[in-house]
Amino acid sequence: QVQLVESGGGLVQAGGSLRLSCAASGSTFRTYPIAWFRQAPVHEREFVAALSWSGDITYYVDSVKGRFTISRDNAKNTVYIQMNSLKPEDTAVYYCAAQITRMVPTTTPAQYQYWGQGTQVTVSS
Repeated sequence: QVQLVESGGGLVQAGGSLRLSCAASGSTFRTYPIAWFRQAPVHEREFVAALSWSGDITYYVDSVKGRFTISRDNAKNTVYIQMNSLKPEDTAVYYCAAQITRMVPTTTPAQYQYWGQGTQVTVSS
């Protein structure tokens, strides 16, 4: 069993930055690919970024490339996403998710088995 807890969300002006954290329980966390997804009102959950257990494979949705950086500290059982140059369209609830059935992360929400409760990010114009 893996429990994930996100933190770091908040209200920021366009152009600003936030760093979200995803703290996990369980010693096997460090072997799982982890991803960040987001969901805005009346929108489907959208893939944002993912990385492999070792951190050497990363994926980003095109809209955040060059602005967001995903990373992990396995010693702390924590995954981060640094979000720079934020835009109003980045406003959403952000979720981290763990994938225990694959070695390489994917971009499909249904392929992730464990989810956090989400943290709200609001970017004002």
